[in-house]
Amino acid sequence: MAENSGTNGNDAVALNVNHETPTYAFKPSRESGFRVSIPFMQKLIAEAVGTYFLIFVGCAAVVVNLDKDKVVTMPGIAIVWGLAVTVLIYSVGHISGAHFNPAVTIAFATCKRFPAKQVPAYIAAQVLGSTLASGTLRLLFQGQHNHFAGTLPAGSNMQSFVIEFIITFFLMFVISGVATDNRAIGELAGLAVGSTILLNVMFSGPITGASMNPARSLGPAIVHSEYRGIWIYMVAPILGAISGAWVYNVIRYTDKPVREITTSGSFLKESKNNNTI
Repeated sequence: MAENSGTNGNDAVALNVNHETPTYAFKPSRESGFRVSIPFMQKLIAEAVGTYFLIFVGCAAVVVNLDKDKVVTMPGIAIVWGLAVTVLIYSVGHISGAHFNPAVTIAFATCKRFPAKQVPAYIAAQVLGSTLASGTLRLLFQGQHNHFAGTLPAGSNMQSFVIEFIITFFLMFVISGVATDNRAIGELAGLAVGSTILLNVMFSGPITGASMNPARSLGPAIVHSEYRGIWIYMVAPILGAISGAWVYNVIRYTDKPVREITTSGSFLKESKNNNTI
């Protein structure tokens, strides 16, 4: 599937989900306003379910580590996050693009590699998945086991802000390379992104919680009503992701044929058809 940004006319967003006839995700209707297509709903469900399992698995590793005398360890937590991202990319990347992260979605939209009209719905699905996952963990680990699996600055706010900016920049830079450039080895995209997550969590987890994802921080914060420093995890990842995407755009241009550069912002196979959005 090619998920390309742009407009088809002035008021529609088209998606080619099955490499066949473009399907309109948003189309004005005189009777009922906007209509949402089934393929687009499938994307939102994939984002919500994918984000749910990512946050459930990753935060469960944090909770179990706190509850069982550090049995998982920090390297173990990093591995869990990295593997979770890897398997989910290979599972639903061909359906929704496997963003699972509002910062990634917003960054692709600013580069016109993701339809801007779809950004609010994607973010809502991601935050919903994260909140439900966090709520599930709180139900499973109640009472004295009610550990907060969110992200809090261990040092100063400025230190955490800068680190979150840098590690999200690094993550988005890698994603831009493997997800939007056909010269990269696409089959290894999941491993590349998962390994980047693992590296980032390994060294920055003890300092900031290694969020890199506003939804990852917001879900637990909502469930536990713990909002200390939440602005850091909303602003820094978004700025870092936008910067990483644009820096890759600067260095990506070469004298190679234009067909080697995709116009999509996701882990989706390019169609041989001339698809537009």
